[in-house]
Amino acid sequence: MFVLICLTAAFSTPAGGSHKPDYTSDLSVWPNSTSYKNSDPWIAEHHDSIRRLEPRVLVLNFANCFTTDQMEAKTERMIHALAESSRYHGFNDRKAPSVLNYEVFRYIDLKDESPPPGREKKNGRLFPKRADYDGKGQNCDYGKFFTEEYAKYYNVKDPRKEKRLLSLEEMIELGIIHELWFWCVHDEEGAPLETIEEKQYYSRTLKPIRGRHGPAGNGHSSTLPWVGRSFRVTFFNHNRGIGCGLENFSHAMEGMAHYGFCPYYKKYFYEFAEFNLDEKYGLPFNSFYGASRIDGWKVRHTSPTSFEYHHDGAIRSCDGYEAIAGNVHFPPGAKSDYDMKTNVPVMSTMEHYRLRDGPNKKDLAEEWKMERFYRYNELAPDGMGPWLVYWRQCMPGLDNKCLDDARKPMKNWWIFLFY
Repeated sequence: MFVLICLTAAFSTPAGGSHKPDYTSDLSVWPNSTSYKNSDPWIAEHHDSIRRLEPRVLVLNFANCFTTDQMEAKTERMIHALAESSRYHGFNDRKAPSVLNYEVFRYIDLKDESPPPGREKKNGRLFPKRADYDGKGQNCDYGKFFTEEYAKYYNVKDPRKEKRLLSLEEMIELGIIHELWFWCVHDEEGAPLETIEEKQYYSRTLKPIRGRHGPAGNGHSSTLPWVGRSFRVTFFNHNRGIGCGLENFSHAMEGMAHYGFCPYYKKYFYEFAEFNLDEKYGLPFNSFYGASRIDGWKVRHTSPTSFEYHHDGAIRSCDGYEAIAGNVHFPPGAKSDYDMKTNVPVMSTMEHYRLRDGPNKKDLAEEWKMERFYRYNELAPDGMGPWLVYWRQCMPGLDNKCLDDARKPMKNWWIFLFY
């Protein structure tokens, strides 16, 4: 095992042994000297005044064939792409500030120092594989990240007690870190979930519901413990690029809505990402994810406002369709999952979501084609990366002019990540 440690966070230990991370006093930034822990009620209470997020992430590597330099380089590129994707309408406004600006707390390399024969391109022995893994489903035991064994690998000293190391749970509770990312091999031995989170749940008025928490990721595992605060763990395939990583994060945003951690977020996200097609258009599926794929397509657009789909052995049509923003796998106009080449015109309100800038105070619909997001082909070239940078820039972010149903300013969605 080779362990690389790169520490960026600072700590202060006042007289008496109390601990507090060294965060800014600027309350428009979170974490700050007043609030620095995940799901702190302060975040919801000051949602509208937070302009910048600077969460600290612990980054691990288990892939024997992934070098330390590669881990650091890809992580920094991931951080840059996430920041770019949080610039509200950044495709039109070069000065739009990023909201989501991760900082690396530590890089820790946990691959085998000398992999045994046949394991050179596999995960190292410290990968937290489930003891009961049978070759099906996800293969990670998330609970192991919280053990004393892994505390030794993190090697974060407890500033309150000499010669003692902090566990992951303690680092979360002390506000030292806010997320865990790890790189590993996805092969015939299986793979972890893309993202997983156990999250504090909230009421319709954005108040934390005491004693209520639950899943909020892209799938879930009972091995992830509840530690009293929301916490997200994200897996990256070492052999894939930034676009694939953006898919993981974007599925997490879908998962937050699907699990219903916050009614406000679910209502508007479902509208934006079109998870209400059954209610809105009477379709036999609530999103294009659920459409049947036959002859290589799920949806076939016949005009900017109509498309065909398969149902009950026949091809049926939907007329009067006006796209909003689609979902992670389906840009407007896509024929099937992962389609970014069917560059056909579709009427969409995506860039005008909730702006009420069209006739009769509705969102302005305009002819939209996939080529609008091709500008991001270099930033996040693999997977759905180019689409997802653009898609996320269309979400209500900092200084958006969107209006909710009560015609009040729409909340900045990025803040919900740390509720």
